[in-house]
Amino acid sequence: VHPDERGVTAAGFLTRAAAYFAAHGIRKIERVISDNAFAYRHSAAFKNAVAELGAKQKFIKPHCPWQNGKVERFNRTLATEWAYRQPFTSNNARADALAPWIEHYNTGRIHSSHGLTPAARVSPT
Repeated sequence: VHPDERGVTAAGFLTRAAAYFAAHGIRKIERVISDNAFAYRHSAAFKNAVAELGAKQKFIKPHCPWQNGKVERFNRTLATEWAYRQPFTSNNARADALAPWIEHYNTGRIHSSHGLTPAARVSPT
């Protein structure tokens, strides 16, 4: 949960995501695909973060969110299984529940589309 959608915030997220993947054996990120939000397209901080990873930055076609379908589906699942599944007493309580849910989503929750967890489907490059 981040306080804004600025380029420096998105760059920090990307850097932390890459470190998470590296800790799980995925040491190379080849491409970063995103929508056309200002933070991704025009931020020097985000462009530098992609370059530091040695990755290529790609964008979906404008006004075509279905090209980013996995993210859109994840956001829908995130809303139903984490954000609104139960009442929280505060935003802090909701934010505290996010990391355990994401860990469960990636490593413990079998996905119906392929019968595996996302972690089981990804192979280190």
